[in-house]
Parts: sequence; C-alpha cells; structure tokens
Amino acid sequence: MTIDAARNPQPIYFAGAFATGGLLTFMVHLNGELARYGNPLFSSWTAHGTGMVAAVILLLLVHRRRKPKPEQGLRAPLWAYFGGLSGAATVMLTSTTVNSPLGLSGTLALGLAGQVVFSVAADSWGLFGMQKRHPDTRDIAALGLVVAGAALIILFGRGAA
Repeated sequence: MTIDAARNPQPIYFAGAFATGGLLTFMVHLNGELARYGNPLFSSWTAHGTGMVAAVILLLLVHRRRKPKPEQGLRAPLWAYFGGLSGAATVMLTSTTVNSPLGLSGTLALGLAGQVVFSVAADSWGLFGMQKRHPDTRDIAALGLVVAGAALIILFGRGAA
C-alpha cells in the first residue's frame, strides 16, 4: 500500500476502526468487571480462553481442506508471536487500571495516547519490517491533540483523581 492510499482510505475502514474502538471499550469494561470479582490474571485467562474457543469454532466452520500454495507455507517471523504476550499484559493492565481512580475513560484515553505515540515511533523508525514513514506536521499535530485530550480527560474529567 502506498502512503497516498494509506492517507485516503475508503469509508468502510473508518467505520471498521470506529466499531473496533467501541468493541475495545466494551472489552475493557468486561475485563475490568472480571478482575473486580476475581483478579487481573483471571480476567486475562478468561478473555483469552473465550477467544481461543471462538477461534477454534470459527476455524472449524470455515476450514477448507486444500493444500496450501507454496507462498502460503511461509512462516511468520518469531517476533510476530509476541502479540499474545502483549495481549495478555494489556488485558491484565487495563483490568487493573479500569478499577482505579482512572476509570474506563482515563484508562482508554491513556491507552489511546500510548498507541498513537508508539505507532508514530514505529512508522518513523520502520519497526517490524514496515516501510519508514517520517511523521509530518499533521501527524505531530494529531499526536499532540490526542495526548492533550487524554490529559484533559484524566485531569479535568468528571472522575478526575
């Protein structure tokens, strides 16, 4: 995908990203409830166990018995498997912080700020085999607005600590 194509995505991508944000909020809330009645580790195990069962069912429903094409036989790089570790850590940390004075909105605001900062750094340095894309003025301005918005939610929101 070219940089121009990435900057002008189709509306379905915006809708999908927006829906993902809503699902993420719902997931963080549910994981926080599990952690409140159990602990963060229980919350993470439950979330990932449920996800594994759903994935197995989905694979059984859509699996076609075809031989893989040669290009499909390529193996993912070793670092790609660390997504599960970061997912487990994310569930445990958000399950803890959502039950703190930060609440749901503070947890998600800081999480979003962290995602944006890390993604701009990953683009800038070309991490994970990605093409280097140095941030322009709009990227830096958007980054500043996201961080400022997170600070406003945490420092001056209704549930300010």
